[in-house]
Amino acid sequence: MAGPEDSTCLTVELVAADRTVWSGEATMVIARTTEGDVGVLRGHAPMLSLLTDAVVEINPEEGPVVVATVDGGFLSVANDRVSILSEHALLAEEINVEEAHVELEKARALLQTDEQAEGELRIRRAEARIRAVEKAS
Repeated sequence: MAGPEDSTCLTVELVAADRTVWSGEATMVIARTTEGDVGVLRGHAPMLSLLTDAVVEINPEEGPVVVATVDGGFLSVANDRVSILSEHALLAEEINVEEAHVELEKARALLQTDEQAEGELRIRRAEARIRAVEKAS
């Protein structure tokens, strides 16, 4: 059996405020930061970035791609360890797409009120959830 120094994988944790959403070994992580999309492979330079409300993709060592959404947060990379920390994170299979579409319509209605900023935030989150379900299908 290969030791950790021989591993071609990243150790990844996707953590929400109330639970660990996913953890394990992966070959690649793709996330959207405030600077743009970031792909992380083994040997990636250390970094700490702000995440946007978007989809995160994790390619596990074995099994299908893990697709999730995060409501902002942080991405930390150091020594082949990736931590994705967000107040709220959901795996694609946990998302009710009909509820996400209803939330999107409610958020669009807010754009016509004094709560425009709240509407824009809710639109980004609803759209990210819908994209996660579509990517996982």
